[in-house]
Amino acid sequence: MEFLPPPPPPPYSPFQTNSPPASSKQHRIQQGSTPDSLRRDRGNNTQLRSKPILREPQRTNPIIWCVAIFCLFFSILLISFGIVTLIIFIDVKPRVPAFDIPAASLSVVYFYSPELLNGELVILANFSNPNRKLEVTFRYLHVDLCFGGSSIASQVIQSLSLRPKESRLIQINFLSSLVHLPSNLALELRQQEEQNRILYSIKGKFRVIVRLGLIHYSYWLHGECNIEMSSAPTGTLITHICRMKR
Repeated sequence: MEFLPPPPPPPYSPFQTNSPPASSKQHRIQQGSTPDSLRRDRGNNTQLRSKPILREPQRTNPIIWCVAIFCLFFSILLISFGIVTLIIFIDVKPRVPAFDIPAASLSVVYFYSPELLNGELVILANFSNPNRKLEVTFRYLHVDLCFGGSSIASQVIQSLSLRPKESRLIQINFLSSLVHLPSNLALELRQQEEQNRILYSIKGKFRVIVRLGLIHYSYWLHGECNIEMSSAPTGTLITHICRMKR
């Protein structure tokens, strides 16, 4: 009977190790572990994960406390001031001062040349304070006399103060000396003078200061009056419309 030679050994590999496969290791671990020990291990791991990490509490910086207290008092003060202002506003009911022209006279209107105007207009301006409890002061009073949107004379008035419900009449004299007018406005003025109805516009700008005891506030006030005059030299006021705006 003939015997065959044994098969050659497998080739040697330097990366080959004699360690058993992972499945055999896990099998041995499972064989050496009991169900109680596995449950204890899982419980210990769960407690480690769920146990909170406590840190030592830190003290708040005193500067932060000071800033917070200051902001609190400032907010209370601001709210209180707003409530007091609202109560005063409702009780006082401030009203805008009035500017009116009850009378005016036109004595001179003539042209030195086709476009150079000479004229004189005197108005009686009425400044009144309609408020019951507020004092009003007019400052920086500047008044312009205009024709067709072009200024032909101007005046500056001294400051005046008005008590509640007080009115004051001030005479304002407008003089126009060799004032240049565009040719179209000069022609229009001649035509209105012939028709005995001349239209002027008086514009005023005032700084108004309102006072109630120690409380005061100020704003700019703009007044405009459109007046219709008869012809010079005995021109008188025919009609007028005045309005005020802030």
